[in-house]
Amino acid sequence: MSSTAEPKDKRKRFRTRWHKQDTELTLLALPTTIWYILFSFLPMFGIIIAFKNFRISGGFLSNVFNSPWIGIKNFEFLFKSNDAWIIIRNTIGYNMIFIITGIVLPVLFAIMIGLLHSRKASKVYQTMMFLPYFLSWVVVSAVGWAFLSFDKGIVNQVLVNMGSDPINWYMEPSYWPYFLILLNIWKGLGYGMVIYLATITSIDSTYYEAAVIDGASIWQQTRFITLPMLKLVIVMMFILAVGRIFYTDFGLFYQVTRDSNSLFNVSTTIDVMVYKQLKTATVGMASAAAFVQSVLGCATILIANWIVRRIDPDSAMM
Repeated sequence: MSSTAEPKDKRKRFRTRWHKQDTELTLLALPTTIWYILFSFLPMFGIIIAFKNFRISGGFLSNVFNSPWIGIKNFEFLFKSNDAWIIIRNTIGYNMIFIITGIVLPVLFAIMIGLLHSRKASKVYQTMMFLPYFLSWVVVSAVGWAFLSFDKGIVNQVLVNMGSDPINWYMEPSYWPYFLILLNIWKGLGYGMVIYLATITSIDSTYYEAAVIDGASIWQQTRFITLPMLKLVIVMMFILAVGRIFYTDFGLFYQVTRDSNSLFNVSTTIDVMVYKQLKTATVGMASAAAFVQSVLGCATILIANWIVRRIDPDSAMM
């Protein structure tokens, strides 16, 4: 008697847990769920292309199933290339700098704008700093060419007027690491700043009022109130950025440099190399490169989260 009553009690408790609000939230999440299934999970079937000699002869599914298996041969070009060290060095090196600047500078500017008393000035500065984010790298490349062109570039015209010799910027690799870093900061600073600024504006103002009463300076308020409140967001953005350490912005490294052969050693990353290889390589090689990037990106996220959890368990994402 008691054994049959227990499942009924469980079912009753389950029914009482599901409310109208649960149905509404489920329906609200349904479009996003469908989107992820269609565009994130179903395409994972294509991973097997990285292990096949993919041949286009008919429909996509027939091509996938009829193409012969070749094991890991598609992965060899990533590591057997004579320029593999340069490509990996550029990809990881630039991303390490981008991660640091992409956290420190947006946090700094968000704090500075958050301290402004004039809301109008704050909105103006936010808009001015956020606008570059909407520009495509094609536009940025054209603007860069207008400044750095050897014959008609504004910079060279200024140098000539000052009595100096013009510089062929697209033939001088020593300058471009600084150009690429500055352009990445300029384009992404506003987006990162808005994320941190939203967190700052959500901080309870009574914390600052109590700090002012206690005689805390602006620096002390920032150090003991603002930065601790931003810690969770900073850690989350850091972990997500580390997960993309093997990816680079193709537009920045290919279009802005105008694919100059003289800049190969300072501008070629994994994404640029894969694009160039597609001219002579196969779809399987591109799939293999994307597969390696995805696996390594997942691994770096898990490692970064594990390190954060060891240091501060409350700040870890999972």
